[in-house]
Amino acid sequence: MIPKKDITIYDIARVLNLSPATVSRGLKDHPAINIKTRKKITEMAKEMGYRSNNFASNLRRQKTNTIGIIVHELNSNFITSVLAGIEKVTTEAGYDLIIGHSSETYKKEAANAHNLFHKRVDGLIASLAFDTRDLDHFDPYVQKGIPIVFFDRVEEHHYGTRIIIDNVKAGYEATSHLIARGCRNIAHITANLNRNVYADRLKGYQQALKDNGLPFEPANLLVNDLGEDSAIRSAKQVLAMAPRPDGVFITNDFCAAVFLHAVLEAGVDVPGDLAIVGFNNDAISKITVPQLTTINYPGEEMGERAARSLVDQLAGLSSSRSTDTIIIRSELLVRGSTQPR
Repeated sequence: MIPKKDITIYDIARVLNLSPATVSRGLKDHPAINIKTRKKITEMAKEMGYRSNNFASNLRRQKTNTIGIIVHELNSNFITSVLAGIEKVTTEAGYDLIIGHSSETYKKEAANAHNLFHKRVDGLIASLAFDTRDLDHFDPYVQKGIPIVFFDRVEEHHYGTRIIIDNVKAGYEATSHLIARGCRNIAHITANLNRNVYADRLKGYQQALKDNGLPFEPANLLVNDLGEDSAIRSAKQVLAMAPRPDGVFITNDFCAAVFLHAVLEAGVDVPGDLAIVGFNNDAISKITVPQLTTINYPGEEMGERAARSLVDQLAGLSSSRSTDTIIIRSELLVRGSTQPR
């Protein structure tokens, strides 16, 4: 079946015996065209199935009114809340979004960056994958002066704004809380230490131990992908340690929830035998029994700040070559996994 060709303003003009310029203005609700003619034009356009080609129009103005987003995963309460914050600000500013998903791989992240560049996005918001080593795939944006805002997982770079929390401080607070409640042998379960978020939380953990006169034991550091299977393996590793840790700081709430379930099934009392702190304040942290003590990571606020920074750059209110770092406030939320009942 041969597809029908798109209806153009010339087709509408021919049917109504009007000039294409009059039809174009009428469709844009231009006051120079009288109301009766405007109504006639819009009704005929609807009847004929006319669709305005905003993309072509925007390209003529060297603007597509689209913003690209690259995220490392979609199955995440944190990322969902960040996207909600981005969407809130960009919708108000009149931008559409195109989302690319890297699946935690540099290769796919680079392909997404290339694809979004060729879709002529006006700006880009990105969070880096586990194994991203360099940012060369963003060079075309730099060369074209297209603004980039990195959030959460970032790297030091000569271009682009960074939106983060103070992960060192958050890791320090989580570990200090465990120490304050009496823990002296604290394990740390985290992910790829090439990423700033996990490397910085480890620094905070180590500094809290040092400041409280406790040694850092390399055997207490478990690095994995924070998925379900890894969480179960980590629980078995911790339970097999001698001496067994009396506290654990886990850098992801989903992993912490699975870990909690696994140790409870093994007969461990939480928090009596083992206190647990998670990270992110995901919804799952409120429905575990006991509820998880966690670090509140305000994803929606981070999304709003990232989008507002980008929209301001696109509006010329700040430089597209900005290398600012914006730090969002996080906080420790104390719940049952560290507080004796």
